[in-house]
Amino acid sequence: MAGESSKSSKSQNLNPSPTLQCKDLHEYLKSRSPQFLETLYNYPTICLAVYRELPELARHFVIRLLFVEQPVPQAVVASWVSQAHAKEQNKSCETLSELSVWQEAPIPGGLPGWILSQSFKKNLKVALLGGGRPWSASSSLEPDGRARDVSFLDAYALDRWQCVLHYMVGSAQTEGISADAVRILLHAKLMTRDAEDGSAVITRAGFQFLLLSTPKQVWLFLQHYLHTAEKRSLSAAECLAFLYQLSFSTLGKDYSTEGMSNNMLVFLQHLREFGLVYQRKRKAGRFYPTRLALNITCVRDGAASVAPLAEQAKGYILVETNYRVYAYSQSTLQVALLGLFTELIYRFPNLVVGVLTRESVRLALRGGITAQQIIHYLDQHAHPQMLNSETGGIRSSSLLPPTVVDQIKLWESERNRFTYTEGVVYNQFLSQADFAVLRDYAKSAGVLTWQNERSRTMVVTRAGHDDVKKFWKRYSKSS
Repeated sequence: MAGESSKSSKSQNLNPSPTLQCKDLHEYLKSRSPQFLETLYNYPTICLAVYRELPELARHFVIRLLFVEQPVPQAVVASWVSQAHAKEQNKSCETLSELSVWQEAPIPGGLPGWILSQSFKKNLKVALLGGGRPWSASSSLEPDGRARDVSFLDAYALDRWQCVLHYMVGSAQTEGISADAVRILLHAKLMTRDAEDGSAVITRAGFQFLLLSTPKQVWLFLQHYLHTAEKRSLSAAECLAFLYQLSFSTLGKDYSTEGMSNNMLVFLQHLREFGLVYQRKRKAGRFYPTRLALNITCVRDGAASVAPLAEQAKGYILVETNYRVYAYSQSTLQVALLGLFTELIYRFPNLVVGVLTRESVRLALRGGITAQQIIHYLDQHAHPQMLNSETGGIRSSSLLPPTVVDQIKLWESERNRFTYTEGVVYNQFLSQADFAVLRDYAKSAGVLTWQNERSRTMVVTRAGHDDVKKFWKRYSKSS
């Protein structure tokens, strides 16, 4: 007779590396309830934003149905597209259904049809053709005696946003970060409370967040803000509509706060803290949207964005085969990021020198940063001079020396020597023959994980447990 017990560990690697997902507008809306979408489509700016990001074929469907007041047979809609593009048609129909842009509606005779959502149809017409309530923030203002130019707004937005990033990497330069921003970082699991002293420390998701482009960072941050909006007595739909209204505004132009509700004035102050708008003082009757607000629509790969806030796209890191890292930067944020996985040894006004060591990389790995993330960061910010570096004739997709890349991966593999597999233990066999029969069956079925003949103990995979158990019952009855 055999006893069995379940092992508690799940099938997982010792150091899993989940990927941080930055959802675009459509992916974000798909995760919300139909009731939320129905409320959202009461705002023309959201309808326009959703329409602009639809697949091209889906946009054609919407325009063709925009002025049709009765359901159109699905067969008729399908006939608008040739069979060669059936895949694109199915994807477009699926997207429109997931976003509740259209719904299925029966047609006299029982045929299935499509009809646009009434609120989406009505407010998209307003956005495309004009009409509706004018945006109160666009009302005429007296000329601003302290008008701010684009360069000032860029510097302000960069400074405010980098306060958040500095806090994440533990930099001393964290003046000005609000408690609200810290709560959002913790809610998003980009940071977590240390078990010992309770301080906020960056997570592996947080490091992935730092590797994203600035528009993606801002949009991901705002998604989590919207998830917690109800706790602030704010409407997530109203806040999202205002965000997209700002994305359609003009950079360098001031807008009035006249007519804004108290909730939206509170939301405006939060956006001011994050650097999405500039307002000279809280009670000023005007505000200026910054590039951070205008770029929230640019989270898709390849999406055209407004000009970058700073010259961050230029490479500034040199990596040598002796594991030395030279960073030509004056940014304390970039230096702090580098310090997450290198041992910094020299600091000059415009140059930082560090070295990749086993201990510095292992410290980063223990903090949840993966080897691939380290390699990607160094490669992404490689100095143009790295293009001219010699690699000893070794071809590589990376600009980094192959020896450095391989060594970082080896340091990570040192920590991944064990793989935990969920399984079921069989023991307490009454005879060696019973043990041998069941072991051989499990082995032939490819579900045997481990066995010890002396102690008459074996472990089978969780997936193979039911099959082995049934075999044992049949064997027990026949013997």
